[in-house]
Amino acid sequence: MPDRPTYNAEQVDAAVDALTEPGALDHAQEVVTHAAPSLQRVLNEALHQGGYFGEAYEAEVRKAVEADDIVERDRAMRVLLAEESRLAMLVGVTVGFELARELADPSDPHRPAGD
Repeated sequence: MPDRPTYNAEQVDAAVDALTEPGALDHAQEVVTHAAPSLQRVLNEALHQGGYFGEAYEAEVRKAVEADDIVERDRAMRVLLAEESRLAMLVGVTVGFELARELADPSDPHRPAGD
């Protein structure tokens, strides 16, 4: 396995702070917008392979939408949406890390010349 850089907490904090600078995410947003259809496919496959959209999930959706009490229905739907958002974010970050690793691999035959 090739050597990978390691980062300490201060370096990570500085990098996160840099992301808050105006325009810091512009290029990344362009790249992600371009790749969105493919990334959506990868996310869907990861969620399905992980069993997230299986019978248990479907049962929770039915339970939430069929709740008689409007307050309970609202709470259950919010919980489901929050869980989906958290899981999608985690899978998205995982895909982002792996995509960065793939792009940084000099043995990649699809890597542009001169990089």
